[in-house]
Amino acid sequence: MSPRFAHLLAGAAALAAALLFASLAPAAERQVHNFAELALSPNGEYVATIESDDPEIDGTPVHRALVVREVDSGDSHVVPLPCGTNPDCVPSQPVWSPDGDRLIFILHAPKAENRQLYETDSGARAPRKLLDFTGALNEPRFSHDGKLAVLATAGAHKEIGATQAGAAIVGEIGANPDEQRIAVVSASGTLHWASPPDLFVYEYDWAPDGFVGTAAPGNGDNNWWIAKLYAFDGASGAANIIYAPSSPQQQLADPRVSPDGRSVAFIGGIMSDFGSTGGDVFRLNLDHPGVTVRDLTPGYAASATSLAWDRNGALVFSQLRGANAGIAALVPPFSRPPKLLWSAPQTIDGGDARFSLAAYSDAAAVIHQDFEHAPEIAVGPIGKWKDVTHLNAGLPANTRATNVTWTNGAFTVQGWLLQPLDAATAKRPLLLSVHGGPSAASTPRYVGRGLTRDALQRGYDVFLPNPRGSFGQGEAFTLANVKDFGYGDLQDDLTGIDAAEKIAPIDDARLGIIGYSYGGYMTMWAITQTNRFKAAVAGAGVSDWQSYYGENGIDEWMIPFFGASVYDDPAIYRKSSPIEFIKNVKTPTFIFVGERDVECPMPQSQEYWHALETLGVPTSFVVYEGEGHGLRGPAHRADSTKRTLAWFDKYLKGP
Repeated sequence: MSPRFAHLLAGAAALAAALLFASLAPAAERQVHNFAELALSPNGEYVATIESDDPEIDGTPVHRALVVREVDSGDSHVVPLPCGTNPDCVPSQPVWSPDGDRLIFILHAPKAENRQLYETDSGARAPRKLLDFTGALNEPRFSHDGKLAVLATAGAHKEIGATQAGAAIVGEIGANPDEQRIAVVSASGTLHWASPPDLFVYEYDWAPDGFVGTAAPGNGDNNWWIAKLYAFDGASGAANIIYAPSSPQQQLADPRVSPDGRSVAFIGGIMSDFGSTGGDVFRLNLDHPGVTVRDLTPGYAASATSLAWDRNGALVFSQLRGANAGIAALVPPFSRPPKLLWSAPQTIDGGDARFSLAAYSDAAAVIHQDFEHAPEIAVGPIGKWKDVTHLNAGLPANTRATNVTWTNGAFTVQGWLLQPLDAATAKRPLLLSVHGGPSAASTPRYVGRGLTRDALQRGYDVFLPNPRGSFGQGEAFTLANVKDFGYGDLQDDLTGIDAAEKIAPIDDARLGIIGYSYGGYMTMWAITQTNRFKAAVAGAGVSDWQSYYGENGIDEWMIPFFGASVYDDPAIYRKSSPIEFIKNVKTPTFIFVGERDVECPMPQSQEYWHALETLGVPTSFVVYEGEGHGLRGPAHRADSTKRTLAWFDKYLKGP
């Protein structure tokens, strides 16, 4: 690696290391050290991650760094970035070359409309630029013989993904949508397109004669729910459909080509968001595509959440089964049920999957955490890994977490009750926190500084249910809220509160409800159906499914869940719309949303707020400038937390 930038970047590297790893003064509160986008080197000797420290002051920007660690020694090396330690200098998506000599990553420099590809090595030397591209770059991926490809969007009008802030709604709407394409990066640093210009490619993998990937024509934000599996010819880039979903309730994720190149595996199931993956594991024979597609986990009482092939040709996948994350394997000829390799009440994350496998050894790497233990990196054979970091060692637990299960009708439901550490025997107020999705789940993540910890420290219990529609109990459970939004899942939540009250001193007269996205919808819905909650906070919710259908940028997601478009069956949309029952609301409600939210547009929150204000129900409404679906601005996140806690304190605790 050329050292030509080393003299310019030495100071930046030293500052980055100081920001990331310096011990705070004893009087200061230690902040959580965060790990993301993990990549284990092919020989299992190095691990790369994107890392950051929580800021010492809420609302201040976060610096992210690319760090390479030696697994045996734990020694770390911060890669010196050409834009230094500016919080807007953001590295992402590191990936190792097959020989382990190169580490590729994407860099977004401050105020730049373009993206760069850089390479460094296991010694984290000054990186060399491979590519400067006007537009968006994602998912760099190597072939077995060392060729590099990437997903590229030329002249992108916005960041890729429906959760990103939308482009301004001006001009001719729907014309010239951004198209993310597969491109091969040459040794000279140029792109050669390897997929057609009229297809948006979501995920892909190398195949012997080109690529395999999920794709759909048109608007990439909207059409993931109707994506098909394509083969892309390596010479011409021509695309051919090799598998189309068997029903509207089957979305496709994680296409991964086997080491021998003869088959592709993917996860199929009902999923409400791209990137929130759960379903069964399928395998397609590339020698006879479309004919020999097999569900390898039919009736499996768990949700597969990511997958990868190991070096022996086994399909290894992460899963969620009730309270436990796990890793399981399907072994050729794939005639037996999955073999469970590891399971625990934790949350695991990785890079390409929720774990990272070494290509030439039995080593695997994960980032693992639970409600009471902050994240660390662990490496070793699956289930026998050992921590190679201890940067969060000694951080205190801020809650006592209890796994709660209960029955409602034909379903056994699971959730988590978080209680203050110093909880007295006196009855306490409880906040019901409804997860988004609905195809998702609340899983054990460390309760560090933020809304949940602050609520616990103020004497609240927090309840995190995983009602029907969630991942974790197989496809039948995830499908159970189709055409039934707000009905069965609300009853699961309410009976879950009853179950929590049997094991903790909860004051049923002081219940609050909070949620974001689908959780925001459920908050808006719940208070039209019951007066049991005395305060509510709805982030980015949906008040009227009929008007929402025409306002959002992702209406294709609605067909699998409602069974038809709003124009074909308006009654099914009206049935679950909070606005239809708005006169029942008596609960004081704080509402907030991002100005440019594509998934749950601002007018949905405005409509609900307007109705409550007209009806004389105490309410407050904040629109955060420039934000999309999910608040990314540190000051905005801090403000929403402050307002949320003040709202609950006012109506659940009194003056």
